Amino acid sequence: MFTIYSDDHRLHHGKAELNDGQLMPCHEKPERADSVLAAIQSSAVGDVIEPADFGLEPVLAVHTAGYIDFLQNAWSLWAAEGRDWDALPLNWPVRGMRQVEPDYIDGKLSYYSFDAGTPITPGTWQAVFAGARVALTGAAKLLSGEKSVFSLCRPPGHHAAADYFGGYCYLNNAAIAAQYLRDNGAGKVAVLDVDYHHGNGTQSIFYDRDDVLFVSIHGDPKQEFPYFLGHADETGEGPGEGFNMNLPLPWNTSAADWFTALDESLERLSRFGPDAVVVSLGVDTYINDPISQFQLQAGDYLYVGQKIAKLGLPAHYVFEGGYAVEDIGENVVNVLRGAGGG
Repeated sequence: MFTIYSDDHRLHHGKAELNDGQLMPCHEKPERADSVLAAIQSSAVGDVIEPADFGLEPVLAVHTAGYIDFLQNAWSLWAAEGRDWDALPLNWPVRGMRQVEPDYIDGKLSYYSFDAGTPITPGTWQAVFAGARVALTGAAKLLSGEKSVFSLCRPPGHHAAADYFGGYCYLNNAAIAAQYLRDNGAGKVAVLDVDYHHGNGTQSIFYDRDDVLFVSIHGDPKQEFPYFLGHADETGEGPGEGFNMNLPLPWNTSAADWFTALDESLERLSRFGPDAVVVSLGVDTYINDPISQFQLQAGDYLYVGQKIAKLGLPAHYVFEGGYAVEDIGENVVNVLRGAGGG
């Protein structure tokens, strides 16, 4: 199993996020990917390779041109105001406010984001664009005949929608990979999101389509971030009706109950009959994750990979969340081993 990885992820290193009413050190930090890479290199799950260059076209197949222009220029606009600290938004255009993009950078940040936990730094664009190339390289490997591939993307992506960022996510790597698969020969693609938090961005990107099935197991949005998407009654709209499946679970869900939801998810994927599956692989379902509330143990992740592998489909694992830095590498490697990577 190939792992695709770029050192450019380290160029994004936020100083602080607003969490629990306080500015605190970011949970999403370079050490996350470094820990996973070290675990992969010390195991027997396959070779690590660098990403190829695909240009901007596959990214623009998922994200709007205005949003990409914003990401490319946000830091320079912020720094032009004499600021050398992280860029964070000031307010948001909530119910009753007009959705008109402001000219000033503070307004632009608010227009294109949904939280204050996702800073923009001098290296954010270069890092997230590298992450998209990592995901696209994994998709290309699948199209060339590989049965399973791991894209070690950082920052993560599944909270990013076509035209907004948040939840530590800027470009939706899993959606970019899924769309690339569709555009290059896959008739149908499934996205299985096993991250603790709902992949609101991925859902919104594919919500009205019947060629990409989105299935997510996650913390109930009545209790958990991102709060405003991820309910069970969100099943798609228009042509996409019936092609979106959410399985929200309460705080402190046991591994046994989580695996029951996984089995239900895999049964739905099997009925869909995709040509490939993109797995948004978050391991923040781990019992010791500092910002999550599920109960999976390290050994459980081996079974996650095994169960997905039983689908018999080409599978592209795209790294998302997981914030227990000391254990994250072991948990990811266990999934990859279960999937057939060693």
